Amino acid sequence: MTHDIHNFIQYLHEEKNTSTNTEVSYERDLRKMGEYLLTKNVKQVDVVTASDLEAYLNHLGQEGRKASTISRCIASMKAFFSYLQESGRIKQNPAEGLKAPKIEKKEPAVLSVEEAALLLEQPSGDSPKELRDKAMLELLYATGIRVSELISLKIENVDLEQGCLVCVDAHKERMIPFSDVARDTLKRYLQEGRPAFVKNEESEWLFTNCSGQSMSRQGFWKLMKYYGKKAGIRSEITPHTLRHSFAVHLVHNGADLKAVQEMLGHSDISSTQIYAQMNQNKIREVYEKAHPRA
Repeated sequence: MTHDIHNFIQYLHEEKNTSTNTEVSYERDLRKMGEYLLTKNVKQVDVVTASDLEAYLNHLGQEGRKASTISRCIASMKAFFSYLQESGRIKQNPAEGLKAPKIEKKEPAVLSVEEAALLLEQPSGDSPKELRDKAMLELLYATGIRVSELISLKIENVDLEQGCLVCVDAHKERMIPFSDVARDTLKRYLQEGRPAFVKNEESEWLFTNCSGQSMSRQGFWKLMKYYGKKAGIRSEITPHTLRHSFAVHLVHNGADLKAVQEMLGHSDISSTQIYAQMNQNKIREVYEKAHPRA
């Protein structure tokens, strides 16, 4: 079975051009499945039954695995056995009838407008580091881009005159405007902060660490949690918090959902609709608290 898993991962890499993260995830899930089946004396893919796979999923449930983890494992198994069937290794697909458990969708954590303002006020000094940190936080909240996109920005991606930036991902590029406040903080960082970090004038990265190298996601997360704690914000702050807050605050103030979708880079409008739903929930909550006959 190990050989079949190896061939499947190679197929994904060479034929489907899947990402490294996807390949690692599939391989991890399938190897764990293979190890479990081996304990049940099921060694070959052509003898695996639907009952074997159901037993494995029950085993994961008994181990306390989350519904999202089990759903991901099912997706891995379905892709694997579908590949085996198409390549003629098996006649019937034992994973075909597997059903993923229902996953309770939680609303993303967002900051209130007051909390967002308080967070952005925290880097208030004149040191190069605080100028950089303030520019990063302001730009993240002003545009709603992903943290991975923020730390990947290059100097050429930002147009200070027009007040916009260009985000490029694997599928397309999108142009996003930003506020005058973000532009001013970015200008000051470029003039007074960045030169202290970047000794090599050929460096293309907009934001760098103190050594002049591109900043890591973990590095940004640490500084965001630091400023969140400094601001006295009790709710957990993650790298996505300002992105969610950007979207909710725009929708709350009447922004067109399609425009928000474009700025966030969502390929499907359904991914953006959760922010409209959150706004509806907030309106209902206010109504029920305030209306005398609610």
